[in-house]
Amino acid sequence: MNFRLAARAFAGQHPRFMSLPTRPSKIHGLRGWRRAALWPLGLLMQLWGRSLHLEMSPESLRAVSKIDQPVAFTLWHNRLFITAEIFRRYRQGRPVYGLVSPSKDGAWLEAFFSLIGIRAVRGSSHKLGREAVTALVDVMRAGNDIGITPDGPRGPIYEFKAGGLIVARRVQAPLLLLGCAYETSWQLPSWDRFHLPRPFSRIRVYCAEVPSATLGDREASALTLQARLLAMSPDPVGGRAVV
Repeated sequence: MNFRLAARAFAGQHPRFMSLPTRPSKIHGLRGWRRAALWPLGLLMQLWGRSLHLEMSPESLRAVSKIDQPVAFTLWHNRLFITAEIFRRYRQGRPVYGLVSPSKDGAWLEAFFSLIGIRAVRGSSHKLGREAVTALVDVMRAGNDIGITPDGPRGPIYEFKAGGLIVARRVQAPLLLLGCAYETSWQLPSWDRFHLPRPFSRIRVYCAEVPSATLGDREASALTLQARLLAMSPDPVGGRAVV
């Protein structure tokens, strides 16, 4: 599995990785030489992440560094690249769990995630059904953070699906909105125009906590959070980020 394929899979572009069965017969894993083959790529991604210059306000720094309770990190799908690095720098090594398909294709993504510091919860994400919700609720009740991409796994881009609020509401845990503005980045030709920040570039990071008590109306909350995330994650134009 080469870097281009892995990057496209991470972005959700490659069709094999977009096939998420709703009723898998079992959870598939990746072992042996297949898992070892991803190690160089994982090392490259870690070094890439450490080369980035992250900047944030004191308010954002306080929000992202607050670890007294588990949170549901909420960000657009095309900003996933920096998640592991933010946790490494600011969350004191706390693990973050993301939902990955239990299929054979999902096994590749789970192995890749493990190499860059993201743990996987295996379950179907189809309309964030019972299987996925139960798995993520169990993770949060055990005191761990989760990551949610409300426009994933297949879009439409920048559309906040109300189902992304189910887990936080059930656990009564806060959302932690995560946005970033890239100084410069490459974008993959995927449905979400996935961002790959250039090594050693600067990224302005924005974080804001949203208490679960404010999420009573799912549909209205989704619209409000969509507007906030859009403002926190401007797309770069001509190499510069603009709102």
